[in-house]
Amino acid sequence: MREVVVVSSVRTPVGRAFKGTLRATRPDELAAVAIKGAVDRVPQLDPKEIEDVILGCAMPEAEQGMNVARIASLRAGLPVEVSAVTINRFCSSGLQAIAMAAERIMAGGAEVMVAGGTESMSMIPMGGNKISPNPWLVDHYPDAYLSMGLTAERLAARFGITREQCDAFSLRSHQKALAAIAAGKFEDETVAVPVSFTTNGDNGRVVAGLGPASGRSFDFAQDRLRPGTTQASAAGNFLQSGRGAAGRYFDRGSGRAEGRVSREGRDHSRKFFADVGRRRGGSSDVGRAGEGSGHRSAGALRRVCHRWIQA
Repeated sequence: MREVVVVSSVRTPVGRAFKGTLRATRPDELAAVAIKGAVDRVPQLDPKEIEDVILGCAMPEAEQGMNVARIASLRAGLPVEVSAVTINRFCSSGLQAIAMAAERIMAGGAEVMVAGGTESMSMIPMGGNKISPNPWLVDHYPDAYLSMGLTAERLAARFGITREQCDAFSLRSHQKALAAIAAGKFEDETVAVPVSFTTNGDNGRVVAGLGPASGRSFDFAQDRLRPGTTQASAAGNFLQSGRGAAGRYFDRGSGRAEGRVSREGRDHSRKFFADVGRRRGGSSDVGRAGEGSGHRSAGALRRVCHRWIQA
């Protein structure tokens, strides 16, 4: 089986939903910026060599519908001959897209793939514009429609995670992120997004704003993370008596996209880098009853580790 390497990986900034800098930026445009950014970082690659684009999207409709992967690839300037497909595994859609692209190369079905994900919660609400649960599941297995917040509450109850532990974890997460931003840790992986939006100007007038949403100016410092965050202000919960999903969990992202260019390793990779250090190790998927992504991730990780041990 062939080895796969990631030769380029970028992302756009993350904006706060409804109020953030990216609130008026379409997710297909965000994805186009990420795809172009990833491809541009590999000047030795002829875009005609790309065989397919796979993008994950949790709510693929409206501005991120109509096979958003195809729309974004065309906006990114890829040749019309490059095909594209959109896939959905909710929050792990982008990761699933990358895994599928890598597995296709490993199996010999392609040489060069672009994969990633895109989403805007400012434009497409949680659950989409028309929520229509299956009636039989509502009656017989309503847990199929539990939100991440409620599944997190169940997980906390099962493993004895306290509210105080959740809040402390959230605060540490904020502090680490702010320190990383101050040190410029995210600058190399982030591509700027041209944005336009309206805001209240002097004397109540509405004026248009235009500028690049860069990793430092808009991504976290102004749009999402607040330097004055304390453990009390980081707290939040989904049930009145709940322990609380960690911190600013419901500070929804307005938009984000990422793009990765994968290629078969060994001789082919030397065309791009003399020493490629990012190799895909493996992936797995696990379903759990009523406990959501927190517990599924642990099960999937165990499967991957078991495969490595057996290999």
